[in-house]
Amino acid sequence: MSRHSALNIELSAFDDLFETDESRADLKRERIFDIPVCDIQDFPGHPYKVLDDERMTELIESIKNHGLLQPVLVRPIENDKYEMVSGHRRKRAFELAGIETIPCRVQEMTLEEAIITMVESNCYRETILPSEKAKAYKMRLDAMNRQGRRTDLTSTPTVSKSRSNEVFADSVGESREQIRRYIRLNNLTPELLELVDEGRMKLRPAVEISYLTEDEQRDLLDAIDETEATPSHAQAIRMRKLSADGNLTTETISSIMCEEKPNQKEKPMFRDKRIAEAIPKNIPPENHSDYVLKAVEFYNRHLQRKREDRGR
Repeated sequence: MSRHSALNIELSAFDDLFETDESRADLKRERIFDIPVCDIQDFPGHPYKVLDDERMTELIESIKNHGLLQPVLVRPIENDKYEMVSGHRRKRAFELAGIETIPCRVQEMTLEEAIITMVESNCYRETILPSEKAKAYKMRLDAMNRQGRRTDLTSTPTVSKSRSNEVFADSVGESREQIRRYIRLNNLTPELLELVDEGRMKLRPAVEISYLTEDEQRDLLDAIDETEATPSHAQAIRMRKLSADGNLTTETISSIMCEEKPNQKEKPMFRDKRIAEAIPKNIPPENHSDYVLKAVEFYNRHLQRKREDRGR
């Protein structure tokens, strides 16, 4: 290597080491560009579901009529591509609408910074499923802990690992214990986690169940299907203790789940929540079937009259 080349390398390393706060801050400043949708990758492990539902249809119509009111946030990655940080629903709407480019705020950020920003930008949404909170909270807490361990010359830890969960709790408006509960849900099988999302199993019993082995959880799911009931908090605590002692068998799970629970004496007549929610609150549970049957008969008569009117 020539002396001139060696000097260039040394000067380059020297300049990087003593880069000013202002120049580093300039890299962090966001810029707005129209970027091809195909050049934007989804965030790895994005915890929030993007559904092609009625709200998506409304978003597409709004974009077609008024444009995108708030640009998405992306960070540059290798090969002239970008990674979505905040705006997965808006990107999906552009894809469905057939619009090739999307307005983007482009900002340099580390993986940890991107995770924290992603979770923060979604934590005040109107509806967040327990499974989404479980994944998002774990991703963010892990990122904060990694930040706390950084010791390189260009970064100062924003918070020590011992205080990460305190800072996190304050930022999302949840108690430390509630955050711990949500993170425990990541240990549930997908089928049991879905029951929590549907509201059929409450958070606290679900947390206790998360300590069961995968095989025990699958046995419990079978028992839930058979009894059409989910465990109470007290039953879940008992199963967790039996599991820890190595005494939780399939028969024990079935026996516990066959016990009558005060909060489930009246089993829901209809498993589809839409039917249950459509029945007026003043109709007693024992009359729900009669009410639905009469409603169906009334609707059938209505359809019959419409057919007769068209035939005249």
